[in-house]
Amino acid sequence: MPSVTDFAPVSRRAQIMLASAACMALAACAQTPPQSQAAADAPKAEAAPAPQAGQSTQAAAPKAEAPASQTPAQPQAQAQAPAAPPPAPVVRIAPPAEPEPKLPNQDLTDAILYEFLLAEIAGQRGNVGLAAQAYADLAKRTHDPRIARRAAEIALFARMNKAALESARIWYEADPGSSRARQALIGLLIAANQFDEVEPLLRNLLTAKDADTTALFAQLGRTLSGAADKAGALRLMQRLAADYPALPQAHVAVAQVAAAGDENLALAEVRKARELRPDWESAALLEAQILQPRSNKEALDVLKDFLDRYPNSREVRINYARTLVAEKRMDEARVQFQSLVKNFPQDAEVVYAVALLSLQAKDYAQAETNLRRLLELDVRDKNQIRMYLGQVAEEQKHYADALQWYGQVDGGEQYLVARIRYANVLSQQGRVDAARAWLHDTEAKDTQSGVQLALAEAQILRDNNDVKGGFDLLASMLERMPNNPDLLYDYAMLAERLDRMEVLETNLKKLIELRPENAQAYNALGYSLADRNMRLPEARALIEKALKLAPDDAFIIDSMGWVLYRQGQVKEAIEYLQKAFAVRPDAEIAAHLGEVLWSSGDRASAVRILREAKDKSPENETLQATLKRLNQ
Repeated sequence: MPSVTDFAPVSRRAQIMLASAACMALAACAQTPPQSQAAADAPKAEAAPAPQAGQSTQAAAPKAEAPASQTPAQPQAQAQAPAAPPPAPVVRIAPPAEPEPKLPNQDLTDAILYEFLLAEIAGQRGNVGLAAQAYADLAKRTHDPRIARRAAEIALFARMNKAALESARIWYEADPGSSRARQALIGLLIAANQFDEVEPLLRNLLTAKDADTTALFAQLGRTLSGAADKAGALRLMQRLAADYPALPQAHVAVAQVAAAGDENLALAEVRKARELRPDWESAALLEAQILQPRSNKEALDVLKDFLDRYPNSREVRINYARTLVAEKRMDEARVQFQSLVKNFPQDAEVVYAVALLSLQAKDYAQAETNLRRLLELDVRDKNQIRMYLGQVAEEQKHYADALQWYGQVDGGEQYLVARIRYANVLSQQGRVDAARAWLHDTEAKDTQSGVQLALAEAQILRDNNDVKGGFDLLASMLERMPNNPDLLYDYAMLAERLDRMEVLETNLKKLIELRPENAQAYNALGYSLADRNMRLPEARALIEKALKLAPDDAFIIDSMGWVLYRQGQVKEAIEYLQKAFAVRPDAEIAAHLGEVLWSSGDRASAVRILREAKDKSPENETLQATLKRLNQ
């Protein structure tokens, strides 16, 4: 990166002509700029009040099951699992107006003016690295809080975290009364794991006159739980909380930070918080969240016990129903759905949650009833509701209704998805030409939209046994966009279907070069090699890399079991395949597990798993091939 001294100074005349522009830009430094992420995550003296009983806490709620990754030997498809509704926005109290900072007695010298102009022009021309460097130099030279603030923000934008932290220190030193400067410095210090330096700042916040300690601890728990140095963050949180043994929020903050690495401590702290405040929903939800990874049953017990004592708890009941669905205890979940809708009939958030949980549980009647109800309530994004109603109809093969709902999505973020789903329904009706024409008539508002439409058309061709047609379509797209990751992946997967291993390998290796953190690319290449009994050590290394990047992905775990089976490690293969099947009982995973169990001599288990999978997915090609090979 060039330094500021690499540029010849402008003439005195040019400096004078630009001086007024420089002064205007300097004045702009004092105005409120876009807030950085680090600053946004820092604890605020003016934070919102901590949640009370009956209010939700996003961090504490157990999460709904996320859509699993796509099968490695198939093109990546649109995720079909319903997403949870977005959380309600957090309302914060605006901070009081701050006094004007005391500015240094600094002359506008030629050198300062030149460097200032250099920074502004570099930023306007997109050279944010040079702009950040120039502003950092200016901040050190002038100690002007306005310049230091701008230096910190530009450095953050340029991802020059060290320079951002240095500038934030200058900003706070030059204007110690600024809550924004303190907030930015705290966020950057936590991001840099500088816990000893940030501790006095946090203590000053907690002990300040009129400090809202409950709100501060609520935000501290969220902020420090995201720190890279989990152990250091936990030690800091424990030191800060030690002075507040009777404050439930202090114990919950420790529990939030400890949850990442010390489950026993997290449970002890959240239970102490619940002793101090038995009716606190957020604490009960956090305890259930901590327990859930090891035992849904224990999490359910916590939630049920809370509901027995506080039956009007909305958030706990929603999460209790969600966990029952995850445990496939559908009859009990329906009872909770009915209770929620009965007690909160006008609450759009409750109706939304019940609708999505019903859809996840495949209780289509309940899902449709509540989704239609949402259209009558004050819901901002009704196009999303129409998308879900289309999904409900499509999953039941009510194709006319699905087309009606998808066709009513008239804009917004769901518009392109709805157009693609509409085409897929036409394809399922056997109307392939109409489906392709529909996609061709859909306006692509940007390059990526055009890519998604092409991928959808290729998938329709593949689903209708025209793999070569889909392959050729994506080949033509790649001629125009040779480095598009989505095109590379799906083109490789279609090449696999045509047994064009050289094309598959070339494109997946290119994708790995472009996106070295793409777990699916490693997995797809490793699985394709293993499935053909080719270069098994290399295949295993690729899958191990994928597993390291995405350790909870059921299809990658399945691939690991499959390559171990190909290498003759049957016992280890069964362990991986059983784990994958427990996470996601997919037909292809069932086919692999059944075949390996069969080869191990456990034919009764193999037949049971394969027949159950056949009943659920009779058209799965991998499953059909496995059954034929085993004469089942």
